[in-house]
Amino acid sequence: MDKIRTILVPFDFSEASRAALDYAVNYVGTSNNMHIKLLYADKEAVESALEKDFQNVRKGYGKNLRSPMSWAVSKESLTTAILKARESFKADLIIMGTSGTTGEEGTVTHTAELVLEAHCPVLVIPQTTSEFQVKNMALVLGREEIEDTAVLGTLLDVARRFNARVHVLTIKNEPGEYGYSPADEKNEKLLEYYLESFYAHHMYIENPDIVKGISEYAAEKEIDMIVILPRKHARKSTPSEGRLTQILTLQSQTPILAIE
Repeated sequence: MDKIRTILVPFDFSEASRAALDYAVNYVGTSNNMHIKLLYADKEAVESALEKDFQNVRKGYGKNLRSPMSWAVSKESLTTAILKARESFKADLIIMGTSGTTGEEGTVTHTAELVLEAHCPVLVIPQTTSEFQVKNMALVLGREEIEDTAVLGTLLDVARRFNARVHVLTIKNEPGEYGYSPADEKNEKLLEYYLESFYAHHMYIENPDIVKGISEYAAEKEIDMIVILPRKHARKSTPSEGRLTQILTLQSQTPILAIE
C-alpha cells in the first residue's frame, strides 16, 4: 500500500478517542482524497440514539475537512468490530486513541490487541498528545531482515506527506556486533532505496532496556512518531509474540505507528 485514503477511527466519545480523531483530522488536513470513518462499537448501541451526537462531532470540525467524515455502529466486541469495519470500508489506516495503563507488565489493552491482530497500519495516539506535528519519525529495527518492503512504502507515504525525516534506531540490548550482518546490510540498502531523501541515518544505541532506549532517543531527538514493525505475522522468520508492541502502546507518550 502506497497511498492512505481511508482512515478508520474507533470512537466512543472518550477523551482518548477524541485525541485520535483530532490527530486524524490534522493528518487529513484539507485533502479532497482522504476520508475519515468513525466506528462506535458497543453491544448496547442504538444507532438512531447516537445520530445527533455524531452530527455534533462532525459540526465541531466545521470546514477543517473537505471530505465530510461518516460513521458506523457495531454491536460486536471492539477488536472484532474494528477488524470487520476495516475490511468493509477498505480502510488503509486505523488511528486509535489510548489512555495507557498503570497495570502490570503483560497487560493487554484493546489498543495493543488490535495492533497485534490487524493486517494493516495502526497509528496509536496517546491521550496526552496535545500538538500535531510530524517532522521527525523514528523507525525501530531489530536485527531481523525486513521481510516485506510494502511496510517501507507506507512509511514513505507518511514521510512524504509531511516532509518528515526518518531516523532508524536499533537498540543494542545484548552482546554481539550490530550493523555488519547480511541482514543489516540488506536492510540498509532497502532503507536507502525506499525512503529516498527522507532517510536521515541509522543509529545504534546501547541500552539493556529496549523501551527505555527508544523513549530516551525519542525525547532527545524530538521524535514525533515512533514506527514499529510488530512481526506478528512474519513468514520467513519466527513470528513475534508482540511484547515490545504491547509495552510501547501502554507506555509511550509519543504516537506509535505499527506497520504490518
